[in-house]
Amino acid sequence: MKRVDDFRLKLGTQELVPIMIGGMGVDISTTALSLVAARLGGIGHISDAMVPTVSDRRYNTKYVKDKLKLYKYNVANSDKAVVQFDLGLLAEATEHHVRHSMEAKRGPGMIFINCMEKLTMNAPKETLRVRMRSALDAGIDGITLAAGLHLGSFGLLEDHPRFRDAKLGIIVSSLRALQLFVKKSARTNRLPDYVVVEGPLAGGHLGFGMDWAQYDLATIVAEIQAWLVAEKLDIPLIPAGGIFTGSDATRFLENGAGAVQLATRFTVTHECGLPDDVKQEYFKASESDIEVNGISPTGYPMRMLKNSPAIGDGIRPNCEAYGYLLDATGNCQYIQAYNREVAAHPGEKKVKVWDKTCLCTQMRNFELWTCGQYTYRLKDTSRVDASGSYQLLSAEHVFQDYQFSTDDKIALPEAT
Repeated sequence: MKRVDDFRLKLGTQELVPIMIGGMGVDISTTALSLVAARLGGIGHISDAMVPTVSDRRYNTKYVKDKLKLYKYNVANSDKAVVQFDLGLLAEATEHHVRHSMEAKRGPGMIFINCMEKLTMNAPKETLRVRMRSALDAGIDGITLAAGLHLGSFGLLEDHPRFRDAKLGIIVSSLRALQLFVKKSARTNRLPDYVVVEGPLAGGHLGFGMDWAQYDLATIVAEIQAWLVAEKLDIPLIPAGGIFTGSDATRFLENGAGAVQLATRFTVTHECGLPDDVKQEYFKASESDIEVNGISPTGYPMRMLKNSPAIGDGIRPNCEAYGYLLDATGNCQYIQAYNREVAAHPGEKKVKVWDKTCLCTQMRNFELWTCGQYTYRLKDTSRVDASGSYQLLSAEHVFQDYQFSTDDKIALPEAT
C-alpha cells in the first residue's frame, strides 16, 4: 500500500515531500511551525495577516503602539478614512518577519508566505504590493495568493527581480476562479507554479457561499485537473480542506495531485501560535460545536467554533491601532454593525453585535476560533493526561504521521 512518502512534489528543479502546511493567521502558522516543515523536506507557510502586530509580538517592535499614537485623536470618529498604514513601516515589518524566518531555515524544504487580498488596509492595491514585494526582498521561497481572486497581483510583481525566480501560487475553490486568474495574468507571461484547491471543509474563510455543503473537494480537483490537461498546462494541484489522515492524502496523490495542504491537525501542536488553552478547546470540540457563519467583515463565510468569545462581542472598532479590513474609502462592515447597535441602545456601556465581528482585534487576541470541519476528530489524535487535558503534539510527529501512515491509521503520541 502506498503512502505519502512514495510521492514527491516537483517545483522547478526541486523535489519536496508533498506536504504543505497552510498559512493560518494571525500568527497561528508561526515561524516555528514553518521551520519544522522545511526541515523535514516539505513546505511551511507563515502568514502576512497583521504582520506589524506579529512583529510586535515576536520581535519587540512597536508598530501598533506608534500607529495608535498617531491616530488616537480619531478613535471616537466613525469615519476611518484618515487611518492609513505607513507603507515604509509595513515593508519594514514584513521584511523583519520574513528575514527572521528565512535565516532560521534549515533542511531541504521551503518556506512560503500566505498573502491575503482581503487585507485591504485602507489602500488595497498599494498595501498588497508592498507586502508581496517586501517578502520577495527578504528572501521568501514563495508566495501563496489567498483570500481573493488576485486578478492583478502578478502585475504588481512583474518588474521585481525575483518575479520569475520565487515560487508563486494561488488558492482557488473553483475552476472558474482559476480560469479568471490565468486569463488576467496572461500578459505577464507567467503561470502559477502551483494551485492550492481549497474545498468546502477547510478552516477559516471559505471560497463558497452558505451552500458550501453542496460541494466536494475531489470533484473540484478532478474538474480543474481535466481543464489543465485540455489546455496542456503542467501546474501541480494541491488539494486542501478535510484531509485528515495520511491515507486521505495518498488518495489525492494517487489521483494525480502534486501535494496536499494541511492545517487542522497542526493547530494542536506545540509550534502552533494558538494559546494552549485554546488548543484544548479544539481538542474538546464535538461536531455540533462547529459552524459556518457570516460574521466576517470580508463578506466570506467563515468556519469556527461556535463558543468563540468573539461571537456577539461588541468591542469598539480598533481601526486606529489595526485597521486591516478598512476598504479604500475607510469603511468596514463591522464599524457599520457596531454603530447601528450603539445607536439602538443609547447609554449602554457594552453592546452585543451578532452579525459581524471586529476581525482584527478578535484574531489578534485569539478570541475567534477558526477551524476546519474535522476539528472534532482531533481528540482521536492524542491522549488525555492525568489532569484531564489532551497532550499537545509536536509538529514533527503530525508531519511524519501524514508522511508514513497507511490504512487510515493515526499514530498517537507517546504517553507522558
